[in-house]
Amino acid sequence: MTKRVGILTAGGDSPGLNAAIRGFGKAAIGQHGMELIGFRDGLRGLVEDRWQDLDGEALAGILTIGGTILGTSRDKPHKMVVDGEVRDMVPTIVENYERNKLDAIVCIGGGGTAKNANRLAQAGLDVIHLPKTIDNDIAHTDTSFGFSTALGIATEAVDRLHSTAHSHHRVIVVEIMGHKAGWLALGAGIAGGADIILIPEIPYSIESVADSVKARAASGRNFSVIALAEGARNQEDAADLAAATALVKGAGTPEAKAAASKHKASVEAAHRDNPFKVASALEEATGLESRVTILGYVQRGGTPDANDRLLGTLLGSAGADLIAEGVSGVTVASQAGRAVPVPLADVAGNLKTVPLDDPWIAAARGVGTGLGD
Repeated sequence: MTKRVGILTAGGDSPGLNAAIRGFGKAAIGQHGMELIGFRDGLRGLVEDRWQDLDGEALAGILTIGGTILGTSRDKPHKMVVDGEVRDMVPTIVENYERNKLDAIVCIGGGGTAKNANRLAQAGLDVIHLPKTIDNDIAHTDTSFGFSTALGIATEAVDRLHSTAHSHHRVIVVEIMGHKAGWLALGAGIAGGADIILIPEIPYSIESVADSVKARAASGRNFSVIALAEGARNQEDAADLAAATALVKGAGTPEAKAAASKHKASVEAAHRDNPFKVASALEEATGLESRVTILGYVQRGGTPDANDRLLGTLLGSAGADLIAEGVSGVTVASQAGRAVPVPLADVAGNLKTVPLDDPWIAAARGVGTGLGD
C-alpha cells in the first residue's frame, strides 16, 4: 500500500533545509514509492491545510538553494494566534492529517520544532523530526544541518575583522548567533583566531576581558577581536537571568507565572544592546577605540556548504527509510557519522550546551584565547 507523507519546515531558516527536503523526498518517492506533499509555512500551513504536491520535478535543482522552498514560521500548535486569539490548534492539525490521509508527517526544524513534533506525536500522529539549527544545540545529535555553513560564514567574518582591528588599533566586538549555546561563537572564534571568546556557558567578568586586552596591548598587540555569542552575559546579568528563570519555574499560580514571565522578558530585553555595552566598557577600561559588528541573519543565509548538503541528504533519506519501516516518534540524529533514531521525548525540551570540559574549550585555552572568566 502506498504511503502518503507530509513534510514541513519550521523555525528559523537555515542552510541545508532544501537538501533535507530533497534527500527525504527522493528516497521516499524513488526507493519506497511514497506520495509526498509539502505544507507551506510550517505548522501554520498544516493548520490552514495549505500544501503542494512534491514530485521529482519539484525536488529537482534545490540541493544548493538556501532557505526553504516550503516557507517557514515559528508557530506553536498549542498556542497559535488565529483571528487575533491564541488557540490550541492541535485538534485541527489532527483533522487535517486525517483529511489528507497521511501516514506520517516530517517536521524539519530545531529545538522548538522538536517540542512541537513531540506534541503531535502525543496527539497520536506518526511524526519524524529532522534536526536543523545553526546553533548546534539539539540534544543527542552530534551536529545539525545549518551549523557547518554558519560556522564558515562566522569564521570568515572574524578572519576579515582582524585586518581592520590591526590597522586601526581597535577592539572589535563581533556578535555571533547563539542565545543559549555557544557552539557557533566558540567554533568561529577558534577557527578565526579571535583573541577573546565569550559564550553563554561561561559568564564573564568585564574586568577579566579588559585585562586580556590590556595584556595584549602591553606585549605590542594593541588590537583585539572579541567573538561574543548573543546569549553571553557578564556574571551579574547571568545571575539576574537565572533568578528570573527560577521565579517562572517556581510560580504557583497563573497570575504569579504571568508576572514572573513578564519580569524575565524585561531582563532578556535589557540584554539586547549587550555588544555595545561591552565595547563601551572596554573602551573606557583600555583606552582603545572599540567598535561593534553584528553579523545577524547573514550567518544563516545563502548556499549551504558541502557538509550541510551531505548531512541534510543523509538524515533526510534515513527519515524516509524509517517511515517505510513503520518507525515514528523519533528525531533522526547524526551520531558518529551515522543516522540514528532517537525518541522525540528524549530530544524535546533538552538543550545541548557547551560542556565546560569540552575539547574546544580546552583548545581555546591552550592557544591563549581569553574566555572572560
